[in-house]
Amino acid sequence: MCFALPGHVTVTLLFLLLAPPPPAPASASVHDLLRSQGLPPGLLPKDVKSYTLHSDGRLEVFLDAPCLTKFENLVYFESVVKANLTYASLTGVVGLSQEELFLWLPVKDIIVSDPGSGLILFDIGVAHKQLSLSLFEDPPRCRPPQQGVLENHGRTEKVKVKVAIVEAMR
Repeated sequence: MCFALPGHVTVTLLFLLLAPPPPAPASASVHDLLRSQGLPPGLLPKDVKSYTLHSDGRLEVFLDAPCLTKFENLVYFESVVKANLTYASLTGVVGLSQEELFLWLPVKDIIVSDPGSGLILFDIGVAHKQLSLSLFEDPPRCRPPQQGVLENHGRTEKVKVKVAIVEAMR
């Protein structure tokens, strides 16, 4: 069965879906902001120093320093991560890279298109990668690249970090 909506209802719904998110309360963490926008809070590390959400939906997240963590693969956060925030998506991401087959690839978009599927889509330019939303339930701990030991959700793993590759990607 299909229902036709009056034109003004369709326009209103379209406006609500495309409108930038409302400004976050001053006391809200960036993780609370992500959750309120249909994204899992664990997309960003625990150690976020501050963030700015502009009225047009541009989000800037500030970390004390660049750092590494691991979801399914290694992920590198620059000290400033920028993206356009709309409901269930971060697009035009800058400052976030993911290791794939020994290469560091910039993450371009992060999208939850169907929350019921339990999947989140990462656009890394050359491919789209679907990961389980459960990997992003809790904000991960992030470690400086030169440290060489990475703690992720209570597990410690030794990793060989090629900082030169990450620096070359900038």
